[in-house]
Amino acid sequence: MSRKQQLLRQHRRNKRLGLLVGLVVLLALGIFVHWWLPLLLLPLLWAAHEAWFADHLFYSPGEDYQYQFPQACAAQPVALVDGVVQVQTPLQLVGDETLVLALRLKSRWLGRFLDPAVVVDDVDCQTFERGVAGLRYLNLTGLGEPLAAGRLRLRGRHCRLAGEGQLWVVPGNDLRMKRVMVIAPHADDAELAAFGLYSQAEETWVVTLTAGEIEAEHYQQMGLAQAEAARLKGRLRAWDSIAVPRWAGVPESQCVQLGYFCLQLPAMQAAPDQVVPSREAGLDDIRLFRQFNSMMLPADENGAPTWNNLLADLRALLLKARPQVLVMPHPVLDPHPDHICAQAAVLEALQGLEWQPETILGYANHLHDNDRWPMGDSGAGVALPPQLEGGEGWSPYSLTLDLATQRDKAMALGMMHDLQPPAPFKRRIRRLLQRWLAGRRASPYGENEFFRKAVRRHELFWRRDL
Repeated sequence: MSRKQQLLRQHRRNKRLGLLVGLVVLLALGIFVHWWLPLLLLPLLWAAHEAWFADHLFYSPGEDYQYQFPQACAAQPVALVDGVVQVQTPLQLVGDETLVLALRLKSRWLGRFLDPAVVVDDVDCQTFERGVAGLRYLNLTGLGEPLAAGRLRLRGRHCRLAGEGQLWVVPGNDLRMKRVMVIAPHADDAELAAFGLYSQAEETWVVTLTAGEIEAEHYQQMGLAQAEAARLKGRLRAWDSIAVPRWAGVPESQCVQLGYFCLQLPAMQAAPDQVVPSREAGLDDIRLFRQFNSMMLPADENGAPTWNNLLADLRALLLKARPQVLVMPHPVLDPHPDHICAQAAVLEALQGLEWQPETILGYANHLHDNDRWPMGDSGAGVALPPQLEGGEGWSPYSLTLDLATQRDKAMALGMMHDLQPPAPFKRRIRRLLQRWLAGRRASPYGENEFFRKAVRRHELFWRRDL
């Protein structure tokens, strides 16, 4: 069981316990006070839960984030004087640095019900957990000029800012000038994490590992049996993985769908020679989902969904594309099983290969302990995510996306079939209550939560140079 599954199970157990205690209290009120009081309170308590306590936050907002940056990342103390960031020594910036400000935040009382945020120079707003009381990391990338000039102003919304902090300056190196290969475990992962990067890169390859065919209930509602629905969904997502990057100018010949089966990569890794069929599509041959590829790959010979075939496919693609920058899921931050295995497969495929990339960028489309990150609205900046244990140091690497690129990214996500079905009724009610009671705004680009989370002022990665 993954850490995220353990945290979710613990969260649900605690919620059931709280519900039981609440029901006992309501029953006591009905017996000893007024019989109608529980009938009045129950819907009010449910609305309060949906508005303020339904987030999956598996840590205390009073905990400090703990980051250990490599030695190449220079740090210097800063002070906030009347809200203006004052750097102790003059900054010499080239313009492509990633800038991170470590600052302590303390929620005001209203910040327990409305999302606390830091407004950055009235051009950005980065949001944090309700009740925040600890060290957080603001992303100031793209604001180097006013920062160096001593004009960058911060103000807290529903929170107080400490008077002192620490500025991290991560040396710049514009990776958009390189050959980039994005490894996407599923169709839409490349767009969620890196559309801004890959749409502007000198040369881009997008390689999608799985067809994402499972959980096809939307298509079963059309009258299809489970296996038929899964095959249709897999074919649609395979098409998306080839067609949508064309919106960003990536040639069709450089978009590849490997067609392995969703959530089966861990089983393939555990038995590298064993055929691992689809959970729902009734298939043990991956070639149905590779029909849109413009090139032949080693696994096309037998169509077997095995780990060794996946490695052979990846080695062939790495040798053909010779990417200088490999973009793939972060090995620690992103807990999705297919994402973990995608990263492991690429690293294994690189062992002993005659071509090696210069740089690896890690991304996180999912987190263990905070399902709302990045918090806040579409178009806002992306602060660093929660990291509650000091670990292996990667350099943050952030790009700033202008409004036109954000809109193109939103349209790319809108073309993805998996992001198009309407949200369940309960989720729509929850969002309505959160809009009314908690001040949260819907994304203007689409109903799916990823439109809010991914269409942002920043794209954030973790960088390691090899």
